[in-house]
Amino acid sequence: MSISERTAFDDWLADMVREHGQFTVLVILTAMGEGNVTPLCSTYMHVTGDAVDWEEIKIMFAGSGHSWDGAVFFPTKAANGGPIDNPTARLRLAELEAKVGQNRMILNDGHFFDTEGRRIRVDPVTDG
Repeated sequence: MSISERTAFDDWLADMVREHGQFTVLVILTAMGEGNVTPLCSTYMHVTGDAVDWEEIKIMFAGSGHSWDGAVFFPTKAANGGPIDNPTARLRLAELEAKVGQNRMILNDGHFFDTEGRRIRVDPVTDG
């Protein structure tokens, strides 16, 4: 881990690895504006340890070509434990994208972080 300050993401990842060992995480990058959250792109990663930190994750996400405000992580495991295979990850990611497209509140089912690695959530918009 780099010498940067620990974030809520770093603590979350360490806890997940300690609790679950290896797993796959589905990720959706979002843009946030006044009263809305827009999914931008998605990916998945196989997690085998907690040696990566938030700053390294942000560098990786910079390669997406999108200006993003939030990242939501949805951990998943194979039936027998450990990471899921790539075809299954792509299928689950497509299913997740469809669910989020229908209902943004699904984002709260994952672990949502802002660009500083702080936890955030989506709140419903209420009329005046």
